[in-house]
Amino acid sequence: MITEEQINSTPLKIIPLGGLGEIGLNMMVLEYGDTIVLIDAGLMFPEDDMLGIDIVIPDFSYLKQKRANVRALVVTHGHEDHIGAIPFLLREFEIPIYGTPLTLALIKEKLKEHNLSTRTELNTVLPRETIELGPFHMEFIQVCHSIPDGVGLAIHTPQGMVIHSGDFKIDNTPIDGKRFDLAHFGSYGERGVKVLLSDSTNVERPGHTLSERDVGETLRDVFQSSTGRIMVAVFASNLHRIQQVIHLARAFGRRILLNGRSMVLNVRIGRQLGTLDFPPEEEINFAELNRLPDSQVLLLTTGSQGEPMSALSRMAFEGHKKLKIKQGDTVILSSKFIPGNERTIHNIINRLYRHGAEVIHEQVRDIHVSGHAYQEELKTLISVVKPRYFIPIHGEYRHLVKHKQLAMTMGIPQENCFLVEDGHIVSIDEEGARVMGQVETGRTLVDGKGVGDVEGLVLRDRRHLSEDGLVIATLVINKQTRSILSGPDLLSKGFIHEDSKPEVLDSAKHIITEVFHRIIQDDFELDCSLLQAEIKRELKRFFNRILYRRPVIYVLLTDI
Repeated sequence: MITEEQINSTPLKIIPLGGLGEIGLNMMVLEYGDTIVLIDAGLMFPEDDMLGIDIVIPDFSYLKQKRANVRALVVTHGHEDHIGAIPFLLREFEIPIYGTPLTLALIKEKLKEHNLSTRTELNTVLPRETIELGPFHMEFIQVCHSIPDGVGLAIHTPQGMVIHSGDFKIDNTPIDGKRFDLAHFGSYGERGVKVLLSDSTNVERPGHTLSERDVGETLRDVFQSSTGRIMVAVFASNLHRIQQVIHLARAFGRRILLNGRSMVLNVRIGRQLGTLDFPPEEEINFAELNRLPDSQVLLLTTGSQGEPMSALSRMAFEGHKKLKIKQGDTVILSSKFIPGNERTIHNIINRLYRHGAEVIHEQVRDIHVSGHAYQEELKTLISVVKPRYFIPIHGEYRHLVKHKQLAMTMGIPQENCFLVEDGHIVSIDEEGARVMGQVETGRTLVDGKGVGDVEGLVLRDRRHLSEDGLVIATLVINKQTRSILSGPDLLSKGFIHEDSKPEVLDSAKHIITEVFHRIIQDDFELDCSLLQAEIKRELKRFFNRILYRRPVIYVLLTDI
């Protein structure tokens, strides 16, 4: 039995492994004694300079050092930035997962894709239910977000109560009627909360988020004015938005075609769980599509962010085998333009207009509302939870700073508000809370089937190749006769075309020959490594002097 003295001397550690200082990659460690419980395991999509990378996941190095202590994973909701790294986590740790029904259904499908279905135990937990994981007693609290079944967490620990908000907004008129459980958060505030961890994503936005129902009014206006086909591009996880579109299709006598793999999958899951009211008779297939008048057709599709392989993108660029955009179509992009995607989305919009479609998007109509709390909602949560200590989570560095400042305006002392980033250790004991040191953390890059094998040097080479191209110089020599048997030959990729500047490549060949003859005069042994290095150095000088370019140069020397 743990004594009171041991409880007082054993600190609770809160350690973010991702999601603080960036959007996505969310993963939090709760550690007490020999027990570690994880909250979320999300991915991040690659940044512009991560050439060829598919996804980014947290670095699990700290967890590997304490492998025997990792007991469970608790998941707040089913977005990729909270569940996308789970297959990679389960390859390292066989631990049970706890989550709400929709969240677990999405995880289950993900594990099937990775052939990991038997790797873990999925445990369903409903809001206001409690689980016990060693010294941690966790209660799920219902929140509103842009995906159903999202929860926050009330975590009873030996060092006090910790509240984790999850991703949330306060919506008083949610589509499914499941309101943000503010009263239950408040009940914990009355009993005493040691630490509040709160979502910072929209802290820069004043006021309140609009309700999901407000989007429905805009959608209804578009349905009333459209006489041709309507195509709604939306995140497949936003089942509330999808439900509104289904209701409108029913009201305006339109049948629905699902387009895009994730759309088909998520709608199927929503039907199975009862999250979506979408009878099978309201859905059509591609054969039925061609038999219906355009005024009776609605397409629910993926591709609201202009993803190159998405259904909408393939339609816009005439790459879809069964669907083409035509005059009279109305395309609704019912999502926010994620920063960094603007150019791609604008290209899609221009292509859609070229085909005769009318395009409705967030920059011209109120066609999207956020799933993350604005300033007044963040202040409301702080006011009802009344935490002693405050830690902003889920956001870029500026979001964390602004959220800390917001908490201070709510009366939390500056010394009790912690600006924490990935890897920082927040230690909590009977004396209070403080940041004490840092653990190893970072980003693991996933490229195809390779996990972590692409790092800084490889990415640097890829950037160099993408910016300056490649020149391969080949030369076959006979060391004994000290003569050139074949070559020199040059192959240029992404540098210059052989036909456009043949004189440049011809001059480069002469330089290689001159270097060879100079080396054989000075080096009796004819050191091939020296010859390769000298050819590379002289070609680099030449290309930089003539063209102001610095291609990657590879010298292939064959000695016969």
